[in-house]
Amino acid sequence: MRLGGSVFYNGTDPEEFALAHVEKGYGAAICPWWLSLERPGELKEFRKVMKKHDIVIAEVGVWNNPLHPDRAEAEKNIRQLTEKLRLAEELEADTCINILGTKQTASWFGPHGRDYSEDFFREAVAVSQYVIDQVKPERTKLSFEMMPYCFLDGPEEYLRFLQAVDRKAAGVHLDICNNMNSPRRFYENTAYIRHTFQLLKDEIVSLHLKDIALKPDALTVVFEEVPIGMGGMDYVTLMEEISRLPADTPAILEHLQTEAEYDLAAEAAEAFARKAGMHKEGPVWVR
Repeated sequence: MRLGGSVFYNGTDPEEFALAHVEKGYGAAICPWWLSLERPGELKEFRKVMKKHDIVIAEVGVWNNPLHPDRAEAEKNIRQLTEKLRLAEELEADTCINILGTKQTASWFGPHGRDYSEDFFREAVAVSQYVIDQVKPERTKLSFEMMPYCFLDGPEEYLRFLQAVDRKAAGVHLDICNNMNSPRRFYENTAYIRHTFQLLKDEIVSLHLKDIALKPDALTVVFEEVPIGMGGMDYVTLMEEISRLPADTPAILEHLQTEAEYDLAAEAAEAFARKAGMHKEGPVWVR
């Protein structure tokens, strides 16, 4: 795997951006905010610098709601998703990533009962096909977060979705913590991790790394994100499964607030990788 995470670089110089990742020992990076299709020369230079330093561009994030119940809002978001997929293709990123969407209006990612319906499934398939067919990417893939709030909450449903989309440019982004939507699954996450990788391993293009804990003093089910190693996820098994993926598969640390927190998360992830029998060769962790 190629570990990556935020480097807290606020400039726009590709060399400095790349070196900030090299300094952290990262082999993968998230597309920075300043890159745009309107400046193709800048994209070419960015690709060149990242390749020089052997850093994979893991993902171009979209983070909007392409299935918004308001048609105008949905169309705007779909246009943005399409442009981001074009950007990912130009950058030769591993994936352009978003959520499927939601019929929730108070939040761009929140829960809604219709998000489990067959109508929602068909709409998600149609939007994905449309976006891929508009761009026709050959070097990147469109992927969606597995989430606890819609049908894309397990490997069987992700496979059903990919089969319905029926496009080579559709892939799997895997965040195993986002699938923890019941105490039973959480406490049995070792078996769930193995099962998920068994079903999806050939389609996984990128991963997010974090940990999760079940709040012990809540009367209803409440999960909280916590630093890696402080929750209940079986990270040794997770790293064992990741080690069976292609060596360049990016695994990105996320949702932390400070540079120090990212440093600690990287140290924890690397410690679990070693326990799983992995070692580092340049910017890549292999087994």
